[in-house]
Amino acid sequence: MILNIVDLLFYVYMIILFLRILGSWLPELQGTVFMQFVAHYADPYLNFFRGFVPPLGMIDLSPLVAFLFLGWVIEPAVKILVVLLFS
Repeated sequence: MILNIVDLLFYVYMIILFLRILGSWLPELQGTVFMQFVAHYADPYLNFFRGFVPPLGMIDLSPLVAFLFLGWVIEPAVKILVVLLFS
């Protein structure tokens, strides 16, 4: 049960990150309440990676690194932690 909740939270956060990235391509959405909500939760995480992943010209690769980190490192680590704590 707890593992399903953790999976759901990661899935929802990945959707929020994806919406933030898409929203950054559409400037007319930046002022909407929904995009401000999305930015409030996504930007701190994305800004962490922007601090050490330099852009390649006009291309910002930090969201890609953020997605990879979330999917490859944090999610399995939390699953292992949940299994160890609750088994």
